[in-house]
Amino acid sequence: MEIKIFKPQNQAKGEFDGGKIVEQKPIGFSGEGALIKRVGPLFYWAWAQSTGEGGIGLHPHRGFEILTYVIKGRGRHEDTLGTDNVVGAGGVQVMQAGSGVSHAESILEPYEGFQIWFEPYLTEALKTTPTYNHYDHEEFPLTETEDATVKTVIGGEAPVKIVTEVRMWDVTVKPGRTFVQPVREDYSLTALAIRGDGTVADAASSTDVMALRHKDFAVIEPEQATAANFTATGDAELRLILIEVPAQVKYPLYRK
Repeated sequence: MEIKIFKPQNQAKGEFDGGKIVEQKPIGFSGEGALIKRVGPLFYWAWAQSTGEGGIGLHPHRGFEILTYVIKGRGRHEDTLGTDNVVGAGGVQVMQAGSGVSHAESILEPYEGFQIWFEPYLTEALKTTPTYNHYDHEEFPLTETEDATVKTVIGGEAPVKIVTEVRMWDVTVKPGRTFVQPVREDYSLTALAIRGDGTVADAASSTDVMALRHKDFAVIEPEQATAANFTATGDAELRLILIEVPAQVKYPLYRK
């Protein structure tokens, strides 16, 4: 297993509305400063925060599947499909851009959330009708063990259904405990530490342990099916956003 850790200074930065909305981007566009431009069909990942209201005006998208996951606060989505929707903490909105749609985004209060883009086969996606769907926190399956609390965002019994092959989890590891995440052969696992500090290691090797601190981004590439151990060190919880995608897909990917 190969584990690479990207510190915040090796991720991209961005801002909107005169700096009212600031972004750390584990996966950014060319020229934005991120060392990672994509992981398989995981094309873009922005971690947005705002201390108050802010907005991003009407702008277009085509082809990509765009997921917004709210951690704190409320965000408003308006689009040319006629949607006018507010999503709150723990909620998800998914826009499949298809043949083309424009949308505007507004932050209504102190806010933290993610916008994540996945890439289906664009030649086919551009032939489809754009869609928008909204899901509240209570709709997602939640599992709690003595080690961790796991919310499944994409995959399994989660309500989100998209074309791109993706699995996604919001995991909170309890202090001093270890959460074991299987990693499938031919798939890549990414992990963003949004709360706390900890470590990540190959479950098959007790010696390959790497620090995973707040705001760090990890990309894990297995040579064969295995598992990754995420441990919360110290007295605080370690909260992670985990996304698994195919390391390679059977269709051409867009060049940024």
